Amino acid sequence: MNKDWLEKDFYASLGVAKDATPEEIKKKYRKLARELHPDKNPGDAKAEEKFKEVSEAYDVLSDVEKRKEYNEARTAFASGGFRPGAGGPRGAASNVNMEDLFGGNDGGFGDLLGGIFNRGRGARTQQPRRGADLESHLNLSFDDALDGVTVPLRLSSEVACETCRGTGARPGTSARTCLDCQGSGQVARNAGGFAFAETCPTCRGRGQVIEDPCPSCHGSGVGAKSRTVQVRIPAGVKDGAKIRVAGKGAPGERGGPSGDLFVLVHVSPHPLFTRKADSIAFTVPVSFAEAALGAQITVPTPRDGNVTLKIPAGTTSGRTFRVKGKGITRKDNSRGDVLVTVEVAVPQKLSDEAKAALESYAEATSDVDPRAGLMNLAGQ
Repeated sequence: MNKDWLEKDFYASLGVAKDATPEEIKKKYRKLARELHPDKNPGDAKAEEKFKEVSEAYDVLSDVEKRKEYNEARTAFASGGFRPGAGGPRGAASNVNMEDLFGGNDGGFGDLLGGIFNRGRGARTQQPRRGADLESHLNLSFDDALDGVTVPLRLSSEVACETCRGTGARPGTSARTCLDCQGSGQVARNAGGFAFAETCPTCRGRGQVIEDPCPSCHGSGVGAKSRTVQVRIPAGVKDGAKIRVAGKGAPGERGGPSGDLFVLVHVSPHPLFTRKADSIAFTVPVSFAEAALGAQITVPTPRDGNVTLKIPAGTTSGRTFRVKGKGITRKDNSRGDVLVTVEVAVPQKLSDEAKAALESYAEATSDVDPRAGLMNLAGQ
């Protein structure tokens, strides 16, 4: 039985809840790994130790089988249910023949539990492993978001160190097999009648000892590499949308597939247009005469130039007109509409002639009260 799994709280190491989703675990690990990576903290032993701690925690919690075994082990043993000398019903376990209870294999009880916790551990580490997903942020103009655009994104991701080719050892040297664990990464320790398998303190579970670390990666075997990825942003993308680009994340390990790239889109506001679902809205000022007498006015659209809009006589301020097919491009390549709201503009300054004309108008319409019945509606 791997005693490390019982004594270590991997959830606490990553700072996630026990019911955290795989996405939450992956996101928290990536954040901590970037902060604690030896390249960012050269010579900081505490950061290096913490980096290895969160890596070990992620190795267990990111694997469905390992996480299940870990949870079962913590539930069954961390409470002391099989601790010799415990009181009550649990204490009775000290008188139970564990070989009879769990079966007598050649290796005994310790080997059986060791098989549960370490099943396929060595073989699993040699299998292909999918690369990590990456996330990038992209700022787009309003027009580019409407029409769609292909943009180059500069990414930096972890890859095998180019200096040591991932071995962690200085070029020209090699790691030696750990003599304490014979390359297994684990050592046995007797504790109260139980044989515990724990991480080898000499090689820290790697099975190898690097006596002369690589100067570039400080023995981690990991380096950073920049690359440019062309990403197609579809027409009509919304602010806050997340675009998935399959296979453009971090490279896989040992021939495994690459992860995915997720691009979080931020659309800059436009000085005139605003988005409402699949439509584009804006407000256009009209004069009192245009609203009262009717007119044909020219208004802009986000694309296809200007259009002529007919304003009927007697149009009130706040009325909205629809220009079809000039809005957002939908997934089926159809387009939403443009919504034009008119607002009667009140002149701030009047010429003597305009003032006299308005006074004549006011006198001619003095018998028309736009507030008639207002008091009755208010209950007064």
